[in-house]
Amino acid sequence: MTQQIPPTPTGAPQPEPELTGVRNFRDVGGLPASGGRRVRPGRLFRSGHLAHATETDTEFLNSLGLHTVFDFRTDADHALEGPDVELPGVRNVNIPLSDPADGREFWKMVRDGDLEQLRGLLGDGRGAARMAHSYRAIIANRTAEHSLVLHALAGDSVPALMHCAAGKDRAGLSIAVTLLALGVEREAIVADYLESNAPHRRYRLRRGSDAPEARSPEVMELLSPLFDARAAYLTAAFDTIDETWGGVEAYLAEGLGLAPETLARLRAGLLD
Repeated sequence: MTQQIPPTPTGAPQPEPELTGVRNFRDVGGLPASGGRRVRPGRLFRSGHLAHATETDTEFLNSLGLHTVFDFRTDADHALEGPDVELPGVRNVNIPLSDPADGREFWKMVRDGDLEQLRGLLGDGRGAARMAHSYRAIIANRTAEHSLVLHALAGDSVPALMHCAAGKDRAGLSIAVTLLALGVEREAIVADYLESNAPHRRYRLRRGSDAPEARSPEVMELLSPLFDARAAYLTAAFDTIDETWGGVEAYLAEGLGLAPETLARLRAGLLD
């Protein structure tokens, strides 16, 4: 049975679907932009990976009329989770971005490390500091990738869905960069980002053992910085834009190479 979304008034965000195998899906339509405009519903979506989409999930995704799916996962992610389901007629663009908690050995420790190892790796604020540093690094070092995404969106690549593994970090930053280019206020961008903390959206944490001590309260607390959406992480990204380029306008023009006419096309396609 196809999961259809009932029609909604023009300019109104669509009701959120209940997807079984895709986490953290949402339409970013409705967010306020400068000049009294809003992000147009049905044009830009975000989610976790599509590898475990059910048949009903896939039917729903097909109903969105997507042109492009941007997948920010790495080869290691694909090996762990599998490739996205095929959506007929949809262009799939894989743009690997650094995982905010990158490193094969690091993730092996997250899955299999004991309490003492996790204390050494993540304790005393090290987990949160690692995440904030990685957000800064993606903004500073992945300008070519973010430029590619925004130029594609300004062209013929919408409606579009952006995802990584959890739909929180790499996709979250790419969505944030897109929303900045659309003139959405930072407070609204952070509020959308924090929606990833909702229980039905959170990435399912994998541990190598089912023993109670593998998921003890202290272990889960140590791991929480990696799986939380925290405003401080996105603020670190915004601070990097301000410190490196002096603000959003220069970041878009100099960092991402967006000409005024490209920004105008982007906004025409994604804003009401």
